[in-house]
Amino acid sequence: MNMRAEIQRTPAEAAFVDAFGERLSLLPGDGAVMVKRDDAIEQVKAGLPTRRVESWHYTDLRRLLSTVPDFDASAKAKSVAPLIEGSTVLSLANGVSSAVSGIDGVSVQRLSDKLTDGSYAPALVTYGKDDAIGAINTAFVADGYFVDIEAGAQLDKPIELQNLQAGGQSHVRLPVRVGAGAKATIVERQTGEGAGLVSSVSQLLLGDDAEVLWLIVQDQPETATHLAQFKAELGKNAKLTLFVMNAGGKLVRQEVIVKAAGEGADFKLRGVNLLAGDSHVDVTMVLDHTVPHTSSTEVVRNVVTGRAKGVFQGRINVHQIAQKTDARMACNTLLLSDDGEFSTKPELEIFADDVACGHGATVTEIDNNHLFYLMARGIDEKSARGLLIRAFLAEVIEELEDESVVDPLEELLSNWFATHG
Repeated sequence: MNMRAEIQRTPAEAAFVDAFGERLSLLPGDGAVMVKRDDAIEQVKAGLPTRRVESWHYTDLRRLLSTVPDFDASAKAKSVAPLIEGSTVLSLANGVSSAVSGIDGVSVQRLSDKLTDGSYAPALVTYGKDDAIGAINTAFVADGYFVDIEAGAQLDKPIELQNLQAGGQSHVRLPVRVGAGAKATIVERQTGEGAGLVSSVSQLLLGDDAEVLWLIVQDQPETATHLAQFKAELGKNAKLTLFVMNAGGKLVRQEVIVKAAGEGADFKLRGVNLLAGDSHVDVTMVLDHTVPHTSSTEVVRNVVTGRAKGVFQGRINVHQIAQKTDARMACNTLLLSDDGEFSTKPELEIFADDVACGHGATVTEIDNNHLFYLMARGIDEKSARGLLIRAFLAEVIEELEDESVVDPLEELLSNWFATHG
């Protein structure tokens, strides 16, 4: 007799499945979108990833995501000032977009409209069978913004995409298309209050010769779960600098999935992860060099205190055709407590023979000699430690050069250290 054992779902898995049944009639989408949603929830039903899945080895989502909050229609997210003064703000409050105002050289649409008419259905694809974030988001996404920047546009003000939560669940998408030769700064702000669960998927299509600085600033409260993806494809001679700062959240997974698809494309990732309490923060990157003459550099700096656990997984795939690839990756961690942990897993998979690629990782503590030097000059211990930590992170932040960008990031760093230093 052949018997198939029924999958015993965790409370979180069961909550997702039950919520999907309850909310399906409320979610926007035509038939094509609903097919994508059905496929996504089937993927969730098959089980959340465990440490047996290689890409989730250090973040056992099935164990760590023990509960899922209910959707809360009464939750009212508070507005926040833009990170960079003068930015054009497109805000989502608990997953709901607001009225769209005009921006010169930019077209903005509510994603709920593109879900309703089905035009967004082809973009609702998961990144393989282990893409839990993509599956959860596809099943429940109800809104977001679709931003289309015209070819040749030179935006003089940043666009800030705010995703604000106040508890419950919110699931959003932020697709951005940048035309050939355009230049823009985009801030993705992930913040809020309460023990919410957020899934957010950002998608960037960068045209030939376009240049974008994209900042992801995540400072959710210490009770929140934040599951996010950033996916980008770079055209010929396109330049993308992605800066990621994680300064909050209880359980955080930020995935970065980039494809250098045009010759001359250049990708830079700069990351700052500030871990405290008993948080678990995972940044996982997959970068594909698929054509010749592309370049990339990734520098990630981590500060760990309390009982926090951090992860950086960086995988660079150099395809056989991608000769003359130049790819470099480094991850450096400063441990401030005996109970903190940080796991680093750099990977290079190279099928081309004419490349320059390398990776490195370090873990260290504050040098007592440096601390003594500062304290001997009348600086108290906490302030001295703060100076050393800021120096450790300064290179990554100051590389952005623009003071209007650097100053608010340094202020966030100072606020974090004032609470956790």
